[in-house]
Amino acid sequence: MYIEERYRGQKGRDVELIRIRPHDNRVREYNAGSGRGGSASKRMMRKRRMRRKIMGRAAILLAAACGVLFLCVGGIRYLIASRFFGVFAQTPVAESAGESQPADVLGEPAQPPANDVLTRQDETESHNPRIFIDPGHGGEDEGCSRDNVLESQVNLEIANRLSGKLNILGYETVLVREDNDTQLSLEERVQKAQAGNADMYVSIHQNACDETESEISGIETWYYGETEGSRRLAQLVHKGAVGHTGAFDREVRDTEELFVIREAGVPACLIETGFLSNRTERGNLSSGEYQDKLAEGIAEGIDTYFHPRTMYLTFDDGPTADNTVAVLDVLKERNIKATFFVVGENVVKHPEVARRIVQEGHTIGIHCNYHGYQEIYKSVDSYLEDFQKAYDAVYEVTGVEAKLFRFPGGSVNAYNKNVRQGIIDAMTEKGYIYFDWNASLEDAVKQSTPEGLIQNGVSSTLGRKKVVMLAHDVIYNTTQCLGELIDSLPEYEMLPLTPEVEPIQF
Repeated sequence: MYIEERYRGQKGRDVELIRIRPHDNRVREYNAGSGRGGSASKRMMRKRRMRRKIMGRAAILLAAACGVLFLCVGGIRYLIASRFFGVFAQTPVAESAGESQPADVLGEPAQPPANDVLTRQDETESHNPRIFIDPGHGGEDEGCSRDNVLESQVNLEIANRLSGKLNILGYETVLVREDNDTQLSLEERVQKAQAGNADMYVSIHQNACDETESEISGIETWYYGETEGSRRLAQLVHKGAVGHTGAFDREVRDTEELFVIREAGVPACLIETGFLSNRTERGNLSSGEYQDKLAEGIAEGIDTYFHPRTMYLTFDDGPTADNTVAVLDVLKERNIKATFFVVGENVVKHPEVARRIVQEGHTIGIHCNYHGYQEIYKSVDSYLEDFQKAYDAVYEVTGVEAKLFRFPGGSVNAYNKNVRQGIIDAMTEKGYIYFDWNASLEDAVKQSTPEGLIQNGVSSTLGRKKVVMLAHDVIYNTTQCLGELIDSLPEYEMLPLTPEVEPIQF
């Protein structure tokens, strides 16, 4: 493991600019010599002028023909490109005369290019994230060692395998050291990453304890919490490594004492992949097969960091004065936006909480006005009447014209089977969208524990790429487990529902 070392900063890098000279298209001019006088010369001159005149006219006709041919070929190429490659998708041809241009996704009329129809947007190279992989120690610094197994050597072998797997996934990788003879200070390692425009920094190590052939084993991963993204990176790398190897989970930990991850300036983590002082783990770490599993898990975590799945946290039945406020506090601390399907009567009771939901950027939807299944689902009209009351309450308190709703009990339940389709048809016609869920904390039961709710939430995602998670902001245990639940799902980017999201429906 690395120890503290003073960091002295870094000088700016010099950038060499290459100037490209424009093409030189100057034309040479020739002076024609004058001939002798006389009639023969004049006749000869007249004949030459006639030939030049004829040739000039021919040249003009030939140029005109070439121009027509060029326009025809250009037109054909335009039609082919428009039909098959969508080159001019921004300015489609109207089906009938006088038809207006279609609007773009932001509702503004589509505009033609500023100069002419052949104007092209500047193309920029796509950026592949550059991952700096730091095999700890090296040179005379062998790190910890047991039974002729050197930490520095194992670090490098894992790093090489990790680099190869990330390259296959499309990432650019740089090894801070590429051999066991190179010895770098902590400052030099960080400077290399900063000078190389690193997007991520991952340091690889092994652990050891003083006790001979200790039973202590497992993987632990460290991060510096003040660097944005480092916590989530450490969680993903750790989860991948533990999951692929089956090693003991020694958890993810925050520290400010590890120089390289503190000073890297980009999302960074340091993973202790095992204990060389443990005989079994030392044998595993010396094995190419086990090293490959470690590399696979770390690569999976890095890839998920850049390509997360999507989760929509949703909370039903609020707002309340205490529990909803506690939920909002956790979401604010984590900078996460969620969706609240509210009860109209509760909005009237706690208007300040409803307004806070909106002010902090969360989506607000309608659940119902009065949470009584038999009354709500008595008929289509009774449902619509209850919905309108809740809608009006939300609008009067928050100014929001809610477009999303959730059926009490979900769109399929024992109370609404006779009116379900009628309600869906009526609400759809009015422009409302309903959302069910495909994962749940199951926190509406009478007896629950925070630990059990976390287990329910994580297990019910089933690794889906898109998850709508059901929870209730009126349940105390939900407020107690929410932070840990979010930490347990680092592979998901958490977003609020909007009308543009394709709904999950039973």
